[in-house]
Amino acid sequence: MAKGKTGGSAPMRLDRYLTEMGAGSRSQIKDAARKGRIRVNGAVEKSAERKIDPTADTVTLDGQTVSYVRMEYYMLNKPQGVVSATEDGRHRTVVELISDRKRGDLFPVGRLDIDTEGLLLITNDGELAHRLLSPKRHVDKTYLAEIEGDLPRDAVRRFAEGIVLEDGTPVMPAELKLCADGPEEGRAGQRVLLTIREGKFHQVKRMFEALGCRVTYLKRLSMGSLSLDDSLKPGEYRPLTGRELERLKSSGPAVSETEM
Repeated sequence: MAKGKTGGSAPMRLDRYLTEMGAGSRSQIKDAARKGRIRVNGAVEKSAERKIDPTADTVTLDGQTVSYVRMEYYMLNKPQGVVSATEDGRHRTVVELISDRKRGDLFPVGRLDIDTEGLLLITNDGELAHRLLSPKRHVDKTYLAEIEGDLPRDAVRRFAEGIVLEDGTPVMPAELKLCADGPEEGRAGQRVLLTIREGKFHQVKRMFEALGCRVTYLKRLSMGSLSLDDSLKPGEYRPLTGRELERLKSSGPAVSETEM
């Protein structure tokens, strides 16, 4: 076996390394090793259980270098028609939109409904996601909504005091702002901005339904310290900047894992 270079990372099994980087399943990696398709530091390695240093050893599969990245963080402008999941038998998933991802274990932090657009964080950082999704924490999440129906004149006050949903469920106070401009071309309805601090199932839609209105378009603009990049079109994404990630980790806000 080839000896690894000097490195400081904890040793990792070769099959785990390649699986995490999306190179295949454990059984596929084992088969590739048996057939001599994997090299470690230039030498053929036929044992998928071989321990390597993920940051120091060089691994290739079929002649292509498989570089190791421990964590990935992407901002996605989720389009309609795509589901917030890692796998789905009927629809394309948000993870599949990240075409140049390095890892095979990315997932969306929280969910947006299939017909909702906007900001979604995609990562493999389970510790950060757990902290963000904790029900004990709350974060401001701002949405742009287009609604049909006439809002009551006291809608702003009623949102600020806390709406009671049609099934009797009370929700936390929220901030409603009426937009002065009209709907975008090709759509109709009053445009509003709504900021909530929790995430009950379909909460935004249900809050407006409680006031006799219907949401016809919904887009998340921000989530805690993270705001959607205006240059990202629906379906486009980019890695988080160092500053964005630093602020997100330091603030530790919550992101609802329930759909809007």
